[in-house]
Amino acid sequence: MTESYFRTIVLDSEGLSGWLADDRRISTMIKVFREAEADLVISAATIIEASHGKTNTARLNWLLSRIGIQPVTEQASRAAAKLLKDTNLHGHKYAIDAMVAEVALRQPGPVAMLTSDTDDMRKLCGRAVHLVGI
Repeated sequence: MTESYFRTIVLDSEGLSGWLADDRRISTMIKVFREAEADLVISAATIIEASHGKTNTARLNWLLSRIGIQPVTEQASRAAAKLLKDTNLHGHKYAIDAMVAEVALRQPGPVAMLTSDTDDMRKLCGRAVHLVGI
């Protein structure tokens, strides 16, 4: 399965942070996905998780203008809470992961996710989302 196979690519906080930091590996993957016309998507919660005092705000805003940002709505929150319940994970530790997984699960497929947390995302997404470890 090649990167060009995916219709939608979801970035978790490490994916967004790596792109923001212009990490060569992540930037190259994103370039390949964009050339294949895959949609890049994040959860709005990912912006919060990837931000810190040294964040280059101008670059962050430029990157965010190039991707789809999925809002955290009541419906999305309830779906993420159900994922936590179904996988016996606790919201205190896994809340943002569950929001990111929920976004991935409702995107048009096939879907891949760039994530540093393949173990937890596998629990939350099952086999519905192809996980690319970063």
